[in-house]
Amino acid sequence: MKRMWRWVAVVGLGLVMAACGRGIDGRQIANPDAGEWLTYGRSYDEQRFAPLADINRGTVSRLGVAWWAEFDTDRGQEATPLVADGVLYTTTTWSKVYAFDAKTGKPLWSYDPQVPGEKGFDACCDTVNRGVALWGGRVYVATLDGRLVALDGKTGKVVWSVATVDPKLPYTVTGAPQAIKGRILIGNAGAEYPVRGYLSAYDARTGKLDWRFHMTPNPTGAPDGAASDAVMKTIGFPSWGEGAWKLGGGGATPWDAITYDTESGLVFVGTGNAGPWNGSIRTGGKGDNLFAASIVALRADTGAYAWHYQTTPRDDWDYDAVQHLMLADLTIAGQPRRVVMQANKNGFYYVLGAADGKLISAEKFVRADWAERIDLATGRPVETPQARYGAQVVRLSPGPAGGHNWQPMAFSPKTGLVYVPAQEILGVYRRNAGYKSRDGAWNTGTDFNAFSLLTPELTSGFLLAWDPVRQKEAWRHPYAMAWNGGTLATAGNLVFQGSADGRFIAFDATTGRELWEARVGTGIGAGPITYNVDGKQYVTVVAGWGGAFALGGGPAASQGNSDTRGRVVTYTIPTDAPPTAKAVIDIMDKPGELAEGGRLYHANCAECHGGGGVSGIKAIPDLRNTPLPYEAFDAV
Repeated sequence: MKRMWRWVAVVGLGLVMAACGRGIDGRQIANPDAGEWLTYGRSYDEQRFAPLADINRGTVSRLGVAWWAEFDTDRGQEATPLVADGVLYTTTTWSKVYAFDAKTGKPLWSYDPQVPGEKGFDACCDTVNRGVALWGGRVYVATLDGRLVALDGKTGKVVWSVATVDPKLPYTVTGAPQAIKGRILIGNAGAEYPVRGYLSAYDARTGKLDWRFHMTPNPTGAPDGAASDAVMKTIGFPSWGEGAWKLGGGGATPWDAITYDTESGLVFVGTGNAGPWNGSIRTGGKGDNLFAASIVALRADTGAYAWHYQTTPRDDWDYDAVQHLMLADLTIAGQPRRVVMQANKNGFYYVLGAADGKLISAEKFVRADWAERIDLATGRPVETPQARYGAQVVRLSPGPAGGHNWQPMAFSPKTGLVYVPAQEILGVYRRNAGYKSRDGAWNTGTDFNAFSLLTPELTSGFLLAWDPVRQKEAWRHPYAMAWNGGTLATAGNLVFQGSADGRFIAFDATTGRELWEARVGTGIGAGPITYNVDGKQYVTVVAGWGGAFALGGGPAASQGNSDTRGRVVTYTIPTDAPPTAKAVIDIMDKPGELAEGGRLYHANCAECHGGGGVSGIKAIPDLRNTPLPYEAFDAV
């Protein structure tokens, strides 16, 4: 296999540890060592909070690059790396897997599942992948073409591989698997196409299908021999009328959020939009269309239905409910409550009882003019008169990109705040009057010519600090554009987030004050992590501009991203800091290093790369966004 990457270590080399040297189990994932990151949200509660504090408000300004590696792909990068036994595992676009020494960045192994290039046509929102799962000494990845693959954690060799979808249908898989009670859980994507969503659980040792839960009923009304049969007969099928959904299955693909509650034994999964988008075409405008745009709770052992909460009944607007689902223990109205929380695509922040799914509160965290409010008695939205669209153009916020999309949020027990990658992107909707269902193609029932009306000034993005108990904004940090990265909270009272215009930033978690910034040369959508090796704390982020908004956002998404090559960048506080070891990415912008960096650059590089790092020849990279470390220039 051809391996293409660049690897640069800028701290002292360390020993390469055995990859996944111990068998990770559920107890460890529920309560990981302070220095490890064992599942997508670090632990089963999905809070993305790390109890590490060496990097804190007082020391974060000293952060520099420890190591970085460049991938061989230039599509969107959305993976959250995992760290166990001193090894960092991550994925890239096209479902490739890489293992690095977490201390030095030395490549250990890689795996390319050889996804056929034509599968990219079925991927509505880029050929991305959000990461792996660890269990029992193995690494599990779900591929874009629908396979679930178990790899040996030490070598990267394939142990088993199973098809989780019918390869003849336009399904894709982009989400990270979850390892729960000896099973690997994975969903699928593709609700813009004629598909029917479901969640599957496979035996981690053998790859044998253990259980499956369909998120929409069988269009024929017949049972599937699945865990969902009983509930689909009683409440699922009756919630769908006659219409185009029967030609494909209704969508509701669970393409991202999967969260496990060790206390109740429930798995919470978010489902995608109903298909086609337009409800009048889909079901004649009738029924709630369960379980599209819903949070569904299942028994981890059997896949049996426990409860559901539908965030957007009879969805017309592509308001998926797959956004990050987070568990927390909060005190609400003086009472301790175990809750599951979601900053939904539809613009409302939901707090539900984890045991029963009962609505506790729901408030707007961004502009949401499709609904006035959520009725606390019924749990249903009170829609505005202009919300449902037909032959006339309707402008609504949020649009299909959502007030919050897949980019993960974080919660800090220290501040009691949730840190949401929020955005406001206007939606422009009109029914497609000439709609006809097409096999293997988008079937939205929505006139996409209307989206040509979207311009950059109608989009914005910001980091939102949200109090989930008071359901109020604490603070926000605005960005130049939308589609910014996931967040990380730490015991050092910091919040880390990458931006769409290529910056990686640390904030004071209490006040929102910006404390540190570095440039990585390409937009960041992924969620960062932090970990500890040999007593030193590191912070890592995967970068690479892409995803749904980058592909389809037009001029609003084309700003500030001159280099899309994917990369993983790791930072730490240097033990000592001679000039050649500081290794900052933005050498020409860092205070105190401007004069020396400029002297070295203009003496050795400017004749080709241009004054100030910008060449007049488009083919020569803009070095203001270079990932090369300082020492590379000093060595010239």
